[in-house]
Amino acid sequence: MPWQDNSDGSGSKRPEGEGPKNPWGDAPPKRPVPQRGGGPGGTGGPGNDIEAFLRRTQDKLRDAIPGGGGSGGGGSNINPGRVAAYGVAGIALLWIAMTSTFRINAQERGVVMRFGKYVETVGPGFHFKLPAPIDTVLKPKVEQVNSVDIGASDGAAENLMLTGDQNIIDIAYAVRWKIKNPELYLFELAQPEQTIRETAESAMRSEIGKARLNDAIGPQRAQIAEQVRERMQEMLDSYRGGIEIRGVDIKQADPPAAVDEAFKDVSAAQQDAQQALNQSRGYAQQLLAVAQGATAAFDAVYAQYKLAPEVTRKRMYLETMEDVLGKTDMTVIEPGSVQTYLPLSEVQRRAARSAAAAPEAEKAK
Repeated sequence: MPWQDNSDGSGSKRPEGEGPKNPWGDAPPKRPVPQRGGGPGGTGGPGNDIEAFLRRTQDKLRDAIPGGGGSGGGGSNINPGRVAAYGVAGIALLWIAMTSTFRINAQERGVVMRFGKYVETVGPGFHFKLPAPIDTVLKPKVEQVNSVDIGASDGAAENLMLTGDQNIIDIAYAVRWKIKNPELYLFELAQPEQTIRETAESAMRSEIGKARLNDAIGPQRAQIAEQVRERMQEMLDSYRGGIEIRGVDIKQADPPAAVDEAFKDVSAAQQDAQQALNQSRGYAQQLLAVAQGATAAFDAVYAQYKLAPEVTRKRMYLETMEDVLGKTDMTVIEPGSVQTYLPLSEVQRRAARSAAAAPEAEKAK
């Protein structure tokens, strides 16, 4: 056949050992194998090094995948379905590794549910579970103290209640609470905060309805707050709410805004009345002390009188006469003590008049 001709086209025979000539012409020269570096006979370019590296990487990948066909020059035997299966398996393993562990902080508790059913409650630390969506974990903060404000202490809204003496009071307060039982808190109450708010309203209205207005806005506020806390705890325990009420703080307890001025006038009048009452009590205590002192003095004199009646009687007479006659101009001398009556008081007046008239006489001369 013509394409098996051994001549080289010039009439001479092809040297022995060479293959048959390509009927479409001479074969293209074989591509030189790139050499590393820039030595003789090699290309030495960076692009060729990168191509060689990528080619070797592809060959190794074919060898690693079953049915890859090796690194030969034939076509690739990679099975796309098998590659997809391996990819899905890798993603599944990664998902299992990421969703099979969980961590609970110090103020939290971990409530584990399996297909939505409660399994267990775990404490702080690192734990394992079945991968999602088989097991899911809720992490309520059991150590955090929450607060619910009811009413407005800034006067923006009124929270009116009726007291036991048929008066109206505007009250604002806050309820502090925390989670006591995580599973009861999560599964027994649909809206825990709303339940706490309504329970507080009910307990507060019940206690305010038993108290008088003056007590509710004054000395019994702390006692009312404690009674509200106890009543709320009883109600929430009966609901199996898993909630602990830590305290109730009454921030405002005032009459309604419409009667606030009149109430202030009444309060001022009550304070004035109380002040007058305190003053009268003080004056009564003072008079009582004086009377008790006089009584003690009389008792002492009476004790001396019983020991020496005549001497005591005379002493009392003399002291009494001294008090009575000490403010008069009269001098009394008892009979028998002197022979002549001396008008001492008249002599004293005359001497005083003479002393006053002496300067005038000197001026006249």
